[in-house]
Amino acid sequence: MQRYIFFCYLHVFLKYLLTTCCLLKHLQKNLSYLCPIMTTEIKTELLRLEQQHEIKILYAVESGSRAWGFASADSDWDVRYIYIHKLDWYLNIDDKKDSQEAMLPNDLDFAGWELKKALRLFRKSNPPMLEWLRSPIVYLQQFSTVDRLRELADEYFNPKSCIHHYLHMAEGNFKEFLQKEVVRVKKYFYVLRPMLACEWIKQTNTMAPVEFLKLLDSQVTNPVVKKEIQRLLTKKIAGEEFGEEQKNPILNDFLEEKINFFNDYVTTLGQYNPPDTVKLNEVFRCTMRDAWDE
Repeated sequence: MQRYIFFCYLHVFLKYLLTTCCLLKHLQKNLSYLCPIMTTEIKTELLRLEQQHEIKILYAVESGSRAWGFASADSDWDVRYIYIHKLDWYLNIDDKKDSQEAMLPNDLDFAGWELKKALRLFRKSNPPMLEWLRSPIVYLQQFSTVDRLRELADEYFNPKSCIHHYLHMAEGNFKEFLQKEVVRVKKYFYVLRPMLACEWIKQTNTMAPVEFLKLLDSQVTNPVVKKEIQRLLTKKIAGEEFGEEQKNPILNDFLEEKINFFNDYVTTLGQYNPPDTVKLNEVFRCTMRDAWDE
């Protein structure tokens, strides 16, 4: 009987190992989507934006499914960037638009934040801002700005704020997308990723990684749940993200339990007192000098 149980566990482990290897191959294939032609086009567009708006782009990365590691062949290119204007732009009593957005041919989705806006969001421990700093796909980085922010990231990190953000995202998507009898494959990841990010933050008290596989491998210990997630992940990467299937009771139960837990857990977290802005002011001043020699 013990030998039978041993071989059953061995069989499950080997299947898990095989599936993981397949997913890693898919991840490598995803990275191959960053073909030189598209990378060159993205960098060309960044240069055009600099010239058009008289700005310096300090940092530009990939966001969304390509950065998460499960893009399909028809996924958009979600380019996010931080920029700074010349000094005269800031010497004005009126508020000006502090962000940019542009939808370009070839599924290029560009969006940027002006540096002061980015620094204010960093001070608030804004998860999208923190994710940009951790993106595995960087198109452009110049001057010392981003390195300085990475050095300050732990000091300004607010776990309660980030868990609130991810929990709100997961709960909203769970109610909107996963209550129907037939569900699109990709919608599960709109709930899984933020929910696993909550788990990571709870366990490590650090910002969650951008890459989904890191979250999956470290935060899902139930082999049945992990197997279902890997199955959907394989379908998503293979281009079946818009495909539909019956609501998955294993994943729905898993996610609902996590959402209920974190709704209680987040109320137990204490008040966070953010550091002052002296260091961030210095980041802004140094960047202005470095970018424009002013």
